[in-house]
Amino acid sequence: MRRRRGIALSQQFVTIAPRFCGPPTSGNGGYVAGMLAHFSRDTLRIRLHKPPPLNTPLLVERGEAGGVFLKLHNEIVVSGTPDKLELTVPSAPNYLEALRATRNFSGFKNHPIPGCFVCGPQRARGDGLRIFASEIAERGLVAAPWTPDESVSPSGKVLPEFMWAALDCPGYFAIARDGRPALLGEFTAHVDRLVRTGESCVVIGWQVGAEGRKHTVGTALFDGNGELCARALATWIELKAPS
Repeated sequence: MRRRRGIALSQQFVTIAPRFCGPPTSGNGGYVAGMLAHFSRDTLRIRLHKPPPLNTPLLVERGEAGGVFLKLHNEIVVSGTPDKLELTVPSAPNYLEALRATRNFSGFKNHPIPGCFVCGPQRARGDGLRIFASEIAERGLVAAPWTPDESVSPSGKVLPEFMWAALDCPGYFAIARDGRPALLGEFTAHVDRLVRTGESCVVIGWQVGAEGRKHTVGTALFDGNGELCARALATWIELKAPS
């Protein structure tokens, strides 16, 4: 059995390591989407059908027209369909602006998943990404600083699945700054350039549209020079309040 980037590979099976969780028992949506994107040369629209389980072999299956699927016992857990990504990205705040915004991160007081690999404040440095996207009201977006470490960039460049992961949770905080529960439904990302270990990066998120409990959000990642390196469009579904 070979190992790749925290994912155990055996023929066409993958196993998501517990480190890369969102909720305690399932994979972070952005990370899993980026992992599945590895199996295609196309830009994929990823749909999460079920919470991706941890420490469980998932079958990678290629379908017609370039589709890619993760399956568990013949049930689709995650699917990827070739698509185009059309997204206008706003200008980014600088690193210091993003750093100042993070001091007001709502998740420090009320976080729905405090152990999330990407945005969980309970995760230690070098373990989680600790991307704490917070509002910059005058810009109409949320932003967070991020300095990648060697655990996500063993060769000096951040691995693509961690770029996807970094683009995930800032979208949630763009539409749910009060900690209301929401689930990632679909996620389409494109990585233009891999950022490097130790770069002072900035990640932003902003709302693109909304229809009832369905929210469309954009996210983007900028390098230490303020250059756009990756962008994503996601659909988040706000959960109904308990009756």
